[in-house]
Amino acid sequence: MGIMKILITGNMGYIGPCLTSHLRTTYPTASLIGLDIGYFADCLTGAEIFPECRVDMQHFADVRRINADLLQGVDAVVHLAAISNDPMGNTFEKVTYDINFQASIDLAGKARSAGVKSFVYASSCSMYGFAEDGPKTEKSPLNPLTAYAKSKVLTERGLEKLADKDFKVTSLRFSTACGMSERLRLDLVLNDFVAGAIASKKITILSDGTPWRPLINVKDMARAIEWAIRRDKADGGDFLAVNIGTEAWNYQVRDLAEAVAKVIPGVEISLNKDAQPDKRSYRVCFDLFKKLAPDYQPQVDLITTAKELKDGLEAMEFRNGDFRNSRLMRLKVLTHLRNSNLLTENLEWAGNYRRDRP
Repeated sequence: MGIMKILITGNMGYIGPCLTSHLRTTYPTASLIGLDIGYFADCLTGAEIFPECRVDMQHFADVRRINADLLQGVDAVVHLAAISNDPMGNTFEKVTYDINFQASIDLAGKARSAGVKSFVYASSCSMYGFAEDGPKTEKSPLNPLTAYAKSKVLTERGLEKLADKDFKVTSLRFSTACGMSERLRLDLVLNDFVAGAIASKKITILSDGTPWRPLINVKDMARAIEWAIRRDKADGGDFLAVNIGTEAWNYQVRDLAEAVAKVIPGVEISLNKDAQPDKRSYRVCFDLFKKLAPDYQPQVDLITTAKELKDGLEAMEFRNGDFRNSRLMRLKVLTHLRNSNLLTENLEWAGNYRRDRP
């Protein structure tokens, strides 16, 4: 067998730098290929090196127009590329549908035709929506409430139809991401709380603090992706959708704030008691992941993650109390690029800035 080739789409986002670092360690002889449109390429945070130095080849390309030749000889595709949260999905609803759903199914079809054996899809537990009853299992009804969550459901259904004995598809329904990255995002609940605590000694909870969220550190996301790449067909079949996280990380939002206050003393926590009920409240059952992947269970706990974020932000000399309007929020970056006429309304590079051809 020749050198293993792994193509990672969306590798220049929040998860990508951590994933490429992990795969470079766990698959030292593999050829890692990155493919990203480059929206957030310059959003570096505390990076000692350009993270893409860890890949063997970097393509700047739009996932909506991938040249099928790029998939020749590829053994595994890790598909991270997406419009990646609810605010962006709500602002760019049609683009979210085109990129997150249509382009994903198109990519998977090309991958299958090219002989790719393993397709790993970054899905989301957000598809469970609002759930006051017990923790959601993979068999629970799906209740996607946002464009982002709906796009994940549609893609999973499309991928299931493509999976067969020669094309193994693993859909990882990730908990809410958190933790330090060389392209840190602060539009994620725990990251937001730590940033607020450092910048202004305040944690502002936009809800009443009661909604449930499952969380997972980006390092543990990378480990789950490694497992999915090498997953045996006996563990889940040709198509597998599995919740990724751990029971210990099912938290109410106020518990997350209180944990951050332990790591960063002297912090004031403010709740919005008049907030409309947050309909994205759900707990998740991770028994299937524990059964299928006992050696790949999450290892990083909440306090460790909060300390890691604190250390990372302090090393960056982060002091921006207005960070929710900064370039550490992904929607702000896209909006700036649009307002500067660097991106079209379909989020394609405009004019001379187009970088969507491999």
